Amino acid sequence: MTDRPQINFGTDGWRAIIAEDFTFANVRACGEAVARNLIATGRADQGLVVGFDTRYGSPRFAKAVADVVNSYGINTHSFDVAAPTPACSFAVVDHKSANGVMITASHNPPEWNGFKVKSSAGGSATPEEVAKIEEHLADVLDGKPSDPAGTTGSDSVFDVITPYIEQLHRVIDVAPIKAKPLKVVVDAMHGSGAGIIPQMLAGGAIEVTEIRSDQNPNFPGMDQPEPIEHNVKPLSAAVRELGADVGIALDGDADRVGIVDENGNYFSTLEVFSLLTDHFMGRRNERGGVACTITMSSMVDKLSTHYGAPIYRTPVGFKFVGPTMIDNECSMGGEESGGYAFKGHVPERDGSLSGLLFLEAMVMSGKKPSELLTDLHTLVGPHTFRRIDVSYDESQRANLAKTVETVSPSSLGGLSLESEDRRDGVRFNLSGGSWAVVRMSGTEPLVRIYAETPDSETLEAVLTELRSTLGIQ
Repeated sequence: MTDRPQINFGTDGWRAIIAEDFTFANVRACGEAVARNLIATGRADQGLVVGFDTRYGSPRFAKAVADVVNSYGINTHSFDVAAPTPACSFAVVDHKSANGVMITASHNPPEWNGFKVKSSAGGSATPEEVAKIEEHLADVLDGKPSDPAGTTGSDSVFDVITPYIEQLHRVIDVAPIKAKPLKVVVDAMHGSGAGIIPQMLAGGAIEVTEIRSDQNPNFPGMDQPEPIEHNVKPLSAAVRELGADVGIALDGDADRVGIVDENGNYFSTLEVFSLLTDHFMGRRNERGGVACTITMSSMVDKLSTHYGAPIYRTPVGFKFVGPTMIDNECSMGGEESGGYAFKGHVPERDGSLSGLLFLEAMVMSGKKPSELLTDLHTLVGPHTFRRIDVSYDESQRANLAKTVETVSPSSLGGLSLESEDRRDGVRFNLSGGSWAVVRMSGTEPLVRIYAETPDSETLEAVLTELRSTLGIQ
């Protein structure tokens, strides 16, 4: 076996730095692996959707995928413009395709790009399907030949935005939202979600202002296009300056959402999902249950108990959440990263839909975001959350992974350990509903540390002791 690139599909696809590992040769190899898997599973005649975001070279990388897949006699449907990842997922279902490939690095820094595979159901490919593609990828990289196709497939470029917008209108009735004289600021973070929410809400009494809506692969003014607190300061400032009722931020490929309230205060991703859970179970009377990862808030458990709806916990990644939603006919699904999915749509994170549903919660309740959060905490008690990302050199990975695998404190921050969940890293369930998680990122060289407690003082104590226990400062 010859030396070959290390291409690993992590939590959600393969991501790497452009021109280092994310090269045309490696992207073509991934495309070829997808094509071989379609042939091996007898689904080649269903075709493949190929999409791309606003990052450097994304349209050309997508074209390279389409070309190599066509060479296997498989037809492709390609985006006409950069569009959100959930638009790719929906397009797979809309075109009745076997899979989708989305060229995007989602929220990663600008020097990164990525290759995501979407299932025929319109969600992240399952771990089993990804494993099969990786097997074919190993053959491609090792130079193992395959039988050439007798014909060449065709590539049809299609309008990706219009059907996606039409689908969102089927999932949510925006008429009551548009009728309210609300002021909304949307931060597109220079990504592929620009224009979606303004288009959905055009023509009513509502006033929508969009910032950072121009496509810019440098993602200026932020470390990475992720809607977390330190990246949404321009959104918070715009909300205060305009006297807006709410601010909605999208990440680079618009599958995640961030919310700031009428005062410009950032809501954590756990608070947003818990608020949406309360909205779905309470005002919408959707009791089909919730699928969410081990890093999601314990507020969701309390809401599920309160409303009498089931909850299903999964490892991190929508490749676990989506199938769990399908298998259990859940009303919604979510993960700590700010990606949430909902009944009636594809089992895929959708930042624009999440933002629209948050607006629906405001309209149906007649309350401001800060009031909704106060009501939530009144119902389930106070909760404070924080995530810490610690970078490391690749040479440290094995030792850190071993530490994460074996660490087992009897208490953290004065809270006793009640149980452990080791399906993905380790989750420490602490007394009183508090918890902490430590896991290796599946997409970046990071150790992620999470914790949720009733107050900030206890939160800092848990995080400090956990870092000390891990030997991470």
